[in-house]
Amino acid sequence: MKLWVKQFFGSGELFIWSCGAGLSLSLLMIGGLLVLIVINGFGYFWPADLVELTLKDGKHVIGQLAGEEVSPKGIPRIRIKIGNRDLYGLDYRWINTDQIIEQTKPVDLVMVERREWGNFYGRLRTLVEEDQVVADGADAVWQSLPPLLRHAESSEAENEYSLLVVDANGKEKSMSLGQVMRVLRPNDLSTLEKVWVYVGNVWTVLTTEPREANTEGGIFPAIFGTVMMVIIMSLVVTPFGVIGALYLREYAPQGVIVRTVRIAVNNLAGVPSIVFGVFGLGFFVYGVGGTIDALWFSERLPTPTFGTGGILWASLTLALLTVPVVIVATEEGLAAVPREYREGSVGLGATKWETMWRVVLPTALPGILTGLILAMARAAGEVAPLMLTGVVKLAPAMPIDAIWPFLHLDRKFMHLGFHIYDVGFQSPNVEAAKPMVYVTTLVLILVVVILNLTGIVLRNRLRRKYAGSAV
Repeated sequence: MKLWVKQFFGSGELFIWSCGAGLSLSLLMIGGLLVLIVINGFGYFWPADLVELTLKDGKHVIGQLAGEEVSPKGIPRIRIKIGNRDLYGLDYRWINTDQIIEQTKPVDLVMVERREWGNFYGRLRTLVEEDQVVADGADAVWQSLPPLLRHAESSEAENEYSLLVVDANGKEKSMSLGQVMRVLRPNDLSTLEKVWVYVGNVWTVLTTEPREANTEGGIFPAIFGTVMMVIIMSLVVTPFGVIGALYLREYAPQGVIVRTVRIAVNNLAGVPSIVFGVFGLGFFVYGVGGTIDALWFSERLPTPTFGTGGILWASLTLALLTVPVVIVATEEGLAAVPREYREGSVGLGATKWETMWRVVLPTALPGILTGLILAMARAAGEVAPLMLTGVVKLAPAMPIDAIWPFLHLDRKFMHLGFHIYDVGFQSPNVEAAKPMVYVTTLVLILVVVILNLTGIVLRNRLRRKYAGSAV
């Protein structure tokens, strides 16, 4: 036995099994996290059926099932999204299953999506036009609504129609059609119709602006701001990183100073991101931006133009944060270029610069793009530096619009990472905001994956083009 244990430890199999177990556990945790985000993110768009519960105390509850669990007292209970925030002051409610007498799914139950106060769940009662009843009864109102809602959506004038609805316990609520975005009968939808509604919900979230303190509506400004910031950051960090790496690897005399610079660059990658944010605020925003305002925008002072946070300063700060990644990856790419390439170029009469420009850099491009991919992935997920240099909860205007000069780098912007933080931790109604947190997280992951896939495809094409590269 002792001999077997000695041989086992001596063979190194324990180390191999430990590494395998650690890798498996890590993959399992990452996979579980992704599954959790995907299920909750994609599930947010599905038009779930409305249920009507009859309780032992005689009250009724209408809403969408949002989960179930066993309470600390050992009683099974379900979680219902009851909506009607303006009537009850909450969006969700836990109900013990032993208090439920009956659970039904009537087809006349409606979900009214409103511009304010979230969804309303109940039944249609009457449709009124300036104190005149136009339609009375659930079916009559339901038939009259589609053309009026389309007109209300396309018209900016105050709508003269109002909708009277009633909740499960008979409480009436009157709302202008101008405040209603759409009315659905989820229980009356076929599977194909629900799929169509699902696709529409996805499109709405991806292409519209947020509302209700970012807890509802879309996230298009945040998607646009994130992608634009990453693009600006990439345009800045790539030339600076490549030039720095080219000088360190090809031109600088190797010695103590270069080794010290390399150590400093590697250590720079480990500096907390909030430190870069403080630097960006002091140097870019107050220093550079304040100087630009004093020289070219003095007529607008004391209101700052560039002397305040904006997408340009946020992008430059993240470029500074990610430049060590590009430098290290580019140096590795340059080191992997075979010496014969350089010698052959010089032997044919090319100068060193021509050799660098026409032979070494093209061959090292896959390595450079690897650094850029890593830089984009980190920049897209950073939040702390942006909070000091330009990101906001709700941007009044986009960095690009139809107003001259079309590109407004001084404007503040929205960001998916900050949107997650704001909705998940700063929202006054965290419970109602939770689905939006999952959706935004899912979109952020997809944006990072798409940006990285773009870089990977480009890198692979370059690798095939310069097939002799050892990178």
